[in-house]
Amino acid sequence: MNVSLILAHPEKKSFNHAIAMTVVERLRCNGYRVKFHDLYAEKFDPILYEKEIPEFAKLPRVIKQYCREIRDADGIIIVHPNWWGQPPAILKGWIDRVIRAGVAYKFLDGDSGEGVPVGLLKARIAIVFNTSNTKRQREIKVFGDPLETLWKNCIFGLCGVRRFYRATFGVMVTSSPAQRGKWLRNVDRVVSKHFPRVG
Repeated sequence: MNVSLILAHPEKKSFNHAIAMTVVERLRCNGYRVKFHDLYAEKFDPILYEKEIPEFAKLPRVIKQYCREIRDADGIIIVHPNWWGQPPAILKGWIDRVIRAGVAYKFLDGDSGEGVPVGLLKARIAIVFNTSNTKRQREIKVFGDPLETLWKNCIFGLCGVRRFYRATFGVMVTSSPAQRGKWLRNVDRVVSKHFPRVG
């Protein structure tokens, strides 16, 4: 089984990187093939160019690869910080260029694009791990948790992924090494629960 793992954080020593490495280790230990992409390390170009917008556009080789991987993934895991209630721009650009018509969703015949799309992704679950410097209670009360809406409803829900799990770790700036170790053990448990040992 294939799992697509996308990481979006520029700092190699970040807790986001530690999360991603924990995910990779657990998935491989449990017998999964991992397609891991560190978008900053790969210098992913987040700009959606006009010529790429049409569904049947000729895409750059690297974008076609990302599209194939996300289309064929049995599971998807995204790791990123909460920046202003949004993913980093590089990840938003990945969404714009890869979660595209004909790959992640389609419109029914006769629908010119104003209706609700039909999801095409075959992944049985999507997991999002976030870090934050906002207390959970304030995130909910003041901002309404925009990342939950974005990932669960606006992206994966519309693209056919029926099961969704998200965990946010914070407050990062005041967290201790012991607390971060506890969070990483939680990541390991979550991944093991949703991707149990195969073979």
